[in-house]
Amino acid sequence: MNPSFISLDWGTSSLRATLVSADGEIVENRSAPGGVMTVKDRDFHTPLNAICEDWVDIHGCPIVASGMIGSRQGWVEAPYLACPATPAAAALAFTTLSVADKVDMHIIPGVRCGGVDSIHDVMRGEETQIWGAGVGSECLCVLPGTHSKWVSVGEDSMITHFATYITGELYGLLTKHGILGRLMEFGGCNDEAFHAGVSLGLKHPQQATHVVFAARTIRLMDEMEPGSLPDYLSGILIGVEVASAMAAFASDMSRPILLIGDDDLCRRYRWALESAGFEPARAGQDATVKGHVRIAREAGIVG
Repeated sequence: MNPSFISLDWGTSSLRATLVSADGEIVENRSAPGGVMTVKDRDFHTPLNAICEDWVDIHGCPIVASGMIGSRQGWVEAPYLACPATPAAAALAFTTLSVADKVDMHIIPGVRCGGVDSIHDVMRGEETQIWGAGVGSECLCVLPGTHSKWVSVGEDSMITHFATYITGELYGLLTKHGILGRLMEFGGCNDEAFHAGVSLGLKHPQQATHVVFAARTIRLMDEMEPGSLPDYLSGILIGVEVASAMAAFASDMSRPILLIGDDDLCRRYRWALESAGFEPARAGQDATVKGHVRIAREAGIVG
C-alpha cells in the first residue's frame, strides 16, 4: 500500500480524510462531523485524532489539508495566494505546522483576487477542487454552494479571477429568519416551481430584491401551494445569480462551463444554465483529493 500522505478536506461543518498511496491513488476514505465551526476551545487535535490518528501512528506520513482549517477561524491562518494562482504556486506557499510532534500538516493557501471597484474576493477549498477536476484550458468553473463561486481558469489550471455569490446563505436566511418562510412548507420537491423561479430570476436580475418578494405574493394570490414555495424561491435566487454572473463574466461565457460540487446543487445550476442557453458539463468525483494529489506532487510529497 505504501501511503504517501493523508488528504484532509476540513470545512465549516464536516471533516473528510483520505489515505493516499505513493502513486496518488485513494486507499481509504473517512468522514466525520468535526467541521471547523464545531470545534470547541480551538481543540483541533481531538477531531483530527478521531478520524486519522491510527494512520498517523502506523504510516507516519504527512498531512495535506485545505478548506476552512486554514481560515482565521481554523487551526492556523494560511495567507491567501493572489491571482493568477496555480497548483505549483500553492505548493510553494504551504503553511506548515507540526501535529503532536509526529508529522507535518501542510495547509494549502486560499486564493484571493480584486474585483470591480476594488471589491475583494476570497476562496478556501474551491481552488483545490478546481485543480483536481480535470479542468481544461480556458474554462469557466461554477461551484454551487452556500457561497457559490464562478471561476475563470486559463492554461495549466491557472485561476485568473473569480466572484462569490452568497445565494445559498441568502436562501437559508430568507427561509429560516424572514417572513418569506412563514408561508412555506418544507420537505417536498417541485421541479416545475423551481423552473418558474429560475425564469423570473433570469429576466429581472437588476430587480433582485423585488422579484424575491414574489415568493410571498404568489402564495398570497393563491397561485402556488406552500410546499412549492421553497423550490420557487431557490429558483429565483439561482436565476438571479446566473444572470448576474453572465454579465460579470461576459467575456468568459463562450468558454466551456464546468460544474463542480454537490450533485443536487449542480443539477439545479445545470437547469438554470440550460434555461439561459448554455450546456454545462459536470466534473467527476473526488476532485478535492485529486487536487491534493496534484499539489502534493508539485511539492514533492508524491512521486
